[in-house]
Amino acid sequence: MSRKLIGAVVALGLTATAAIAQEFPTKEIQGIIQWGAGGSTDTVMRSVTPHAEEALGGTVVMQNMTGAVGAIALNYVADSDADGYTLLMGAENPLLYKIMGLGDQDYNDFIPINILARGTPILVANNDAPFDDYAGMMQYIRENPGEVRFGATGPGGLPSVVTAMMNTVEGELDVIAVPYDGDGPALTALQGGAIDVMPAVLGASIEGIRAGTMKPLAVFDVAPNAKLPEVPAVTSFNEGYNTYLPWGPFFGVFAPNGTPDDVVAKLSEAYATGAQHPDFVELMDNRGFTMMAISGDEARDFLTKWQQGTAWLLQDAGLTQASPEEFGIARPGQ
Repeated sequence: MSRKLIGAVVALGLTATAAIAQEFPTKEIQGIIQWGAGGSTDTVMRSVTPHAEEALGGTVVMQNMTGAVGAIALNYVADSDADGYTLLMGAENPLLYKIMGLGDQDYNDFIPINILARGTPILVANNDAPFDDYAGMMQYIRENPGEVRFGATGPGGLPSVVTAMMNTVEGELDVIAVPYDGDGPALTALQGGAIDVMPAVLGASIEGIRAGTMKPLAVFDVAPNAKLPEVPAVTSFNEGYNTYLPWGPFFGVFAPNGTPDDVVAKLSEAYATGAQHPDFVELMDNRGFTMMAISGDEARDFLTKWQQGTAWLLQDAGLTQASPEEFGIARPGQ
């Protein structure tokens, strides 16, 4: 084949690739939400995506795919074509899969399209629970071992991290863990009396608190939250929490590694635009979420720092299946 012909073929290929990127999307995009309907991740994604669709000029069909602490959804997207037409709409859990023995893939296998927002953990209780604040709960647990039912979403979920903090700071708690597929179903169970206490994200529980269908015990932060200023920070009950806080879950949109740069850029721009929409900003603010809307290197740096801090917290609490060192996850500060 002559050099001119080879050059023409290469040029044609590059032109075709550029044209595909410019035309993207040419079909519906799948948005796989790794948690159940009604939870915080579901709420965030279904709120921002319509605004991102407008900026993108395409349609994102969202589907809840639950199970295995979100690993089923993550593996589904990781195994899909890296063409931008299958996106993972997830939370923080995948960063802990390796140390928790839940899988050998995490967000290192993905490109962060946009990390939209982060939440503040809060401990809420059923209205009929025999305690009204964090101190009362701790006293009741110690006087009634094996009685209080805590909602859980599986290893590596927000409840497991918050519970690990509590076990580390307060000593081992003798409570019953009741598993659910996400904080949405767990909070519904809490209001129905199936469980007594739920470590949840403020954004998913704030409406129930305001409606009086559940009672707040403490915000897991170093200071009260402006959205619920009457709820004390857990550090006011035990200063030992200052070692681990502030900490919180996050919500983001991810594409498999290998997705073309131009497609990533279009998706990132669309979700960045969606995150700036006044309706989404107002919703996040009303629910106590902190806006982030980061991508690229800034998002990767955030993911690295979050993984290091949380993985070693769980390791030190004796809750991991494997040491973070085995996966090159450095202890914070090293």
